Amino acid sequence: PADTRGAAQARAYCAPAPVTDVARLCVCDLLVAQCDVNCCCDPDCGPEEFSLFTACSVPVVTGDSHLCRQKAAVYSLDVEANPPERIFQLIDQVNPSIFCIHATNYKQALYLRSPEMPTPENFDDLLNEFGSAAFSAEPESWNMDTNAPDPPDANETQRYEYGVPIQTEDAFLRLPSPVVSSWCSDANPAGFLVNQATKCIRSVSVEKCESIQALNMLFYINSSILAVPKSSQLVNISVQSVVVQSLDGTRTLLKGADVPRLPVILDELCLNVVLGVSYHITYTDTGEIIEAAAAFVLGAITKEALPIQQSFQISFTQVDTKPVPLSGNPGYVVGLPVRAGFGPQGYPFPAGFLTNKHSQLSILQSTPTQDCLAAQGARAPVLFGYNMISGCKLRITAAMKCQPLAQTLLDVLKGQSFPEYVASFGNSQAQDVLDWVPITHLHISEQRISNTLQSSCQIPVSFGIEVKWTKYGSLVNPQARIVNVTATLTTTTVKQLPSGRERTIPITSSVVFTDISSPAEPGYKAWPTINIKLPFDFFYPFV
Repeated sequence: PADTRGAAQARAYCAPAPVTDVARLCVCDLLVAQCDVNCCCDPDCGPEEFSLFTACSVPVVTGDSHLCRQKAAVYSLDVEANPPERIFQLIDQVNPSIFCIHATNYKQALYLRSPEMPTPENFDDLLNEFGSAAFSAEPESWNMDTNAPDPPDANETQRYEYGVPIQTEDAFLRLPSPVVSSWCSDANPAGFLVNQATKCIRSVSVEKCESIQALNMLFYINSSILAVPKSSQLVNISVQSVVVQSLDGTRTLLKGADVPRLPVILDELCLNVVLGVSYHITYTDTGEIIEAAAAFVLGAITKEALPIQQSFQISFTQVDTKPVPLSGNPGYVVGLPVRAGFGPQGYPFPAGFLTNKHSQLSILQSTPTQDCLAAQGARAPVLFGYNMISGCKLRITAAMKCQPLAQTLLDVLKGQSFPEYVASFGNSQAQDVLDWVPITHLHISEQRISNTLQSSCQIPVSFGIEVKWTKYGSLVNPQARIVNVTATLTTTTVKQLPSGRERTIPITSSVVFTDISSPAEPGYKAWPTINIKLPFDFFYPFV
């Protein structure tokens, strides 16, 4: 009956009963019958101990991280209270990954089951079940009913947080991507502030292209986005631009393409097929989405060009700010600027990228006049992988004052605002605290003493930056990752010149990139071989 099926879907949508009570779990409780310092979940601690804590060493306690939805115990300190108090909250935590466990009710997964052997009698059934490009092993009762009411103790989030799936009227904003193979899966949710770019292959039929939703523009813009989670305020997805790609690859921008173009069959061609979608989301600093736009690439497909490849992308921009271009995804690309930023006072991590010229690591830019006093403000971006050297000449006279001259040269070498952190990857986000590398500063002083002059002045003459990077990830496609940045300032002592005398000193600035990747050991093979024979059903049910 329909009501029985609806009840089953409602039960499947609700989170399964937790195996572990996170409110009773405490990983920092190490001392028996004693209060552990800064352990906010320790049952042996009371209000008197909490008032002496400086921070919670374990702020969040969760159970199995693979569950799609689970309870999380959140601990914090109210330092404004007198005396300070501990705050405890039990919230619902949602896993944005598509690879998550919705319910641990698949009993066959609890023990090893021998796969069904193909025979002449069951071959056709197995081919129908597992022979397509993608198949599902989920029971129908696992389908999520988006109309089912949420649990009464669900946490009502009034803003989007980093990584949370962007909700729409029917489910969430989908960004198709390859899952198990290179074939497209439409079940990949777009996470808030998570820039993504994917490519996947889709199996289509020219005769049925008009009825395939994934080839239609309306499939990607029909569902309005919720401005904040679980709200009634909707944000429509507008069409930003439409580019038409011909069979030979030539692209043409259409003017006034506000009306969606639907797939049309013409002879043996299917026109207006979606080949690429690029979403652009505008949000506020309070986590509210205020605008959404989509740019499309449409093209024609033929039987000879099947299957087709589609590309999808999503980017985010905070309102009243300018977007900062990336320098790689994820690793740095040779020739692109090294990204840098600043951290707010009192915090050991960057608050975000600056939108001005100081958001990049830069060095002194040489000028045609080679005059250091006239080169102030001229900066050149540091490009990843490029060793650079620049400089100027300083003409010293007897009338120059020491302290103003030294400060001017320091501004020429370092710039007005030298960054504090460097992004380890080309696509590092401000929220990823561990993706930022602090810049280490060194100072070297050179002594040049002359007995003929009476007074001296110490001025900076050289500023060198060494960037150490390593190859990260797969041997097939290694990614460049910055692991250390050292800035060395060299000063020298210059004696006061007699009246009427002049002296010219060279001032230099340089950048050196050093690859510290571990060299391959003698006899090392990138792809090790295993001299065993796998069972014929080792990859069952996958081909």
